Amino acid sequence: MRTAFDSTLDLTAFFDRDAVTVAQELIGATLTVEGVGGLIVETEAYRPEDPASHSFRGESARNRAMFGPPAHAYVYRSYGIHWCLNFVCRPGSAVLIRALEPVTGIDTMRARRRLENPVLLCAGPGRLAQALGISLAEDGASLLEPPFSLTLRHSVPDTLCGPRIGITKAIELPWRFGLKGSAYLSKRFR
Repeated sequence: MRTAFDSTLDLTAFFDRDAVTVAQELIGATLTVEGVGGLIVETEAYRPEDPASHSFRGESARNRAMFGPPAHAYVYRSYGIHWCLNFVCRPGSAVLIRALEPVTGIDTMRARRRLENPVLLCAGPGRLAQALGISLAEDGASLLEPPFSLTLRHSVPDTLCGPRIGITKAIELPWRFGLKGSAYLSKRFR
């Protein structure tokens, strides 16, 4: 059963749940980092028993934030090039924020990304992190305090579900979620 969020819900309790549920329910939420951000339109879930998850082989220096408390950021570098922003759920699980629809601080995002097209500013986890100014400095930071601001959705949007992308293990799991009809997704759903 799909429900709208209770705006009084404690964000720690919201994240202290299964990552697949959290990933679905983050679609339509608003995220800003130092006032720059927008509407979350695409996410992916990762659980500790998932061979595609960074936590699958246990805790390490790189993934330590994934084993910390819920409602914190887990930031890592992908392919040695791009930072990626994840939200920690239960221990060893997280939600990758794959795409945003830019709403506030668009000029800042354009300067950081060195491009004008709003559709490409935050379409993909690396682009999103660059547009929001995310770096390793945010790894382990609480999502409940600055520089982060997260407002849960008040109504249930139409969402899409499909296999995750950009991974080589457990690709059949339908743990990628997106806002139906959004032009800001990193890749179309089949």
